Amino acid sequence: MNQVLPLTKGDIIAVFDADAQVTPDLLQQVVPLFQRENVGAVQVRKAIANAKANFWTKGQMSEMALDTWFQQQRTALGGIGELRGNGQFVRRSALESCGGWNEETITDDLDLTIRLHLDNWDIECVFHPAVQEEGVTNAIALWHQRNRWAEGGYQRYLDYWDLILKNRMGTRKSWDLLIFMLIMYILPTAAVPDLLMAIARHRPPILSPITGLSISMSMLGMFTGLRRIRQDQKFQPSTYLTMLVQTLRGSLYMLHWLVVMSSTTARMSVRPKRLKWVKTLHTGNGE
Repeated sequence: MNQVLPLTKGDIIAVFDADAQVTPDLLQQVVPLFQRENVGAVQVRKAIANAKANFWTKGQMSEMALDTWFQQQRTALGGIGELRGNGQFVRRSALESCGGWNEETITDDLDLTIRLHLDNWDIECVFHPAVQEEGVTNAIALWHQRNRWAEGGYQRYLDYWDLILKNRMGTRKSWDLLIFMLIMYILPTAAVPDLLMAIARHRPPILSPITGLSISMSMLGMFTGLRRIRQDQKFQPSTYLTMLVQTLRGSLYMLHWLVVMSSTTARMSVRPKRLKWVKTLHTGNGE
């Protein structure tokens, strides 16, 4: 992308994966969002084109609805919006002020997210329009993909911790990053040994109150996100039942994050930084 950037024209740079599918009016809906001068980037919701394939793809569909809802709540409270790679739009001047994309990371989108906020830019995250992509269809592919996401997510804290602690991006965004790390990285990692010790000692998990609150908020956000996706449809009682089933299934699917984070935390604690990127296999079966 850094090699292509000098060959591009225009004030906004759009990034898509090769399997991306978009609506014809995508630019008409996204470009006006840059009228706010402090908006450095816009991330559209990622939708799963092959969501009906199996349990894994249905789970990813619910996960993306939760992720976009979560991002919007964070930005509404003055926190940070995050880029997700596919379907990201970046203001050229903001990208150039950050020095382009970082080639020493396995998640350039998460890395650019931090550098944009450190440079006092905001990132907007929107439900509509969406970019469709092919979801991974088996547990092994999901494992490789999510381990890369988890490691890249951790790495940005390790690479920029000093600037974050210096409050370069402002108090609200700094606290948002801290709370996000606790919820998405520290708590899932601690929940696994806590559960194992509870089983071994025949006692309730110590972290059960905060874990229960986190899961409840996740389910609420997932249900609300799924509803936002269907905002143009007429709701029937059966529609709410369908979304409830999707939420329960998505919440069960999200338990994989506990294993991923525990494994990633243990590996990064003993291994030096590495740039190993496992290509996500796509079959072209997105509908």
